[in-house]
Amino acid sequence: MSRSKSKRPRPSALDAPSTVPPAPATAGEPVPATPESSAPLDSPPAATEATSPPTSQPGAGAHPVRSAVRLWLSAYRVEVVLFLVAFAVLSSFSSQRFLRQSAAPHFIYQAQSWLEGRLDVDPQVLPNLEDWACVRLVDGHKVRCEGRPLRDDRWFVSFPSFPAVVMLPFVALHGYQFNDTSFGVFVGALAVALFYSLLRFLAQEGETERNRDDNVVLSLVLAFGTLFFYCAIRGEVWFGAQVMGVALTCLYVRNAVKARRPVLAGLFFSMAVLTRTPLVFAGLFFVLESLCPGPDRLAQLKALPSTWKPALRKLVLFGAGAAPLAALAAAYNIYRFGKPGEFGHSYLFNNRVNVDIDRFGLFNIEYLSRNLQAAFLKLPQVSLSPLKLSYDPHGLTLLLTLPLLVFLLVPRTRPRLHWPLWLTVAVCALPGLFYQNTGYMQFGFRFSLDYTPYLLLLFAIGGWSLRNRAVVAVLALGVLVNFWGAVAFRGYTEFVRNW
Repeated sequence: MSRSKSKRPRPSALDAPSTVPPAPATAGEPVPATPESSAPLDSPPAATEATSPPTSQPGAGAHPVRSAVRLWLSAYRVEVVLFLVAFAVLSSFSSQRFLRQSAAPHFIYQAQSWLEGRLDVDPQVLPNLEDWACVRLVDGHKVRCEGRPLRDDRWFVSFPSFPAVVMLPFVALHGYQFNDTSFGVFVGALAVALFYSLLRFLAQEGETERNRDDNVVLSLVLAFGTLFFYCAIRGEVWFGAQVMGVALTCLYVRNAVKARRPVLAGLFFSMAVLTRTPLVFAGLFFVLESLCPGPDRLAQLKALPSTWKPALRKLVLFGAGAAPLAALAAAYNIYRFGKPGEFGHSYLFNNRVNVDIDRFGLFNIEYLSRNLQAAFLKLPQVSLSPLKLSYDPHGLTLLLTLPLLVFLLVPRTRPRLHWPLWLTVAVCALPGLFYQNTGYMQFGFRFSLDYTPYLLLLFAIGGWSLRNRAVVAVLALGVLVNFWGAVAFRGYTEFVRNW
C-alpha cells in the first residue's frame, strides 16, 4: 500500500526528562515507624506533602512553585533516581532503536486516525500489514477480509486501545512519525519507579517487612532481571502494551490493597484491562480485598450474609470507577466488530494464526500443551560447531527468565496478602496458557509479564532475605539471562520480515 508522505513528518525522539538534583531532607522531617524507618531519605509521601514549607525559608514566598517541587522531590527522591537510572539503562540498550519509530507503531496510527475524525485507520498510510484487523461487510454481516483487499474494507488496530489514548497528545504534536520506541522506554522507566512506590507503600502499611534497600533491589530486579527488560527497549505494539500494563498494574494494586480507594482502583483497573485484556482477571484481587481481607477469611465469608453492605459499597464504587472507560471500549468494539468484547484478533488480516482461530477459536485446551512448553520447558539451544548459544523464538523457560519462582514455592512466611496474590497470579495466567498464540516471536514467555509484578510481590512478602547466598545467585542468573535477551533478541519484524 502506498504511504502518504505529506502526513509523515520527520521523526523526533521523545525528549528524556531533565535531571533535577534532589533537595536535602528538611530538619524535623517525619520518619515513619515502619521497616523503612531506618532510611530517612525515603520518608512517606503523605507525611511530607502535609508539611508546609517553613515561612522562614529563603524564597519560599517568592517561589511557591519551586518550593512545591522541592517538597515533592524530597518525598519521592528514590523514585526519581530509579526512574532516571532505569531510563538511562533502557535507552542505552535500546541503542539505535531509541532514535526511531518501531516497525509496528499501531497505536500511533490509531491515535492519528482519531485526530483526523475517523474511527478506522486510513489504509493508504499503513506502514505494513502485520497484525491489523480488516473487516468486510458481506450480506450485511461483518466478516474477516480474505484474499485481496477491497476498497470498502475497513481497517482497525487489533489490540485494546488505551495505549493510543495515552499517546494521543504526543501524536497531535508529531503526527504519524511520533517515536513509540523512546516513549516505551519512558513508560518502562516510569513503571520501575511506580513498582518501588508500591513496595514502599506496602512496607508502610505493614504488609511487608522490606526496608528501602530491599525495595530498591526488587525494583531493579523488575527492570533488568525479568522479561520486562527486553520488552521495554523495543517499542512495537506487542511489547509496548505489556510494559504499560505493568505500570498500570502498580497503580491498580496500590489503590486496591484493603479496598481502600475503590474508585481509583476501578479506574486504573479499566486502564490496565484496556491495555492488556488478560488483566481483567486481576479484578479478583480487589474482590478478595473487599469481601474477605483477612486474616480469618473463611469466617469473614461466612459472616457476609449479615455484613455485606460495606463490601457491596466498595464493589459498587469499584465498578463506578471502571465503568466509563469500559462503556466507551464496548461501544467502540461494537462499532468496529459488532461485539462489545471483541478487540479484533478474530479479524486479523492474512495471519498465520487464522487457521487455528477458525478451527478452535481464540482460546481452547488444544493450545495448552504448546503454551506450557513455551512457559516452562523451552531451554537455550547450544551449538558446538560453530559455538553458539541461541533461544527458541516460541519461548524460554520461566525458571531461567524469572528464577525467583523457586523461592515462591517455599516461602518463609505467608502473610495476609499471600493467598490473594497467588490466586490473582493463577487467574491472570490462564488466558495465556489457553491462547492460540505462544507469543511468538519472543525471548521467553512474554505473556507472563502480565502477572510478573504479582510474582515479585509474592517474593517481597515471602520472607527470603536478599542477602541469602542462594537468593543472590538466583538474582544474578535472572539479570544475566535477561541481559542476554535485551542484547540478542530479534523480533518478528527483524527476523522474518527483515525490516
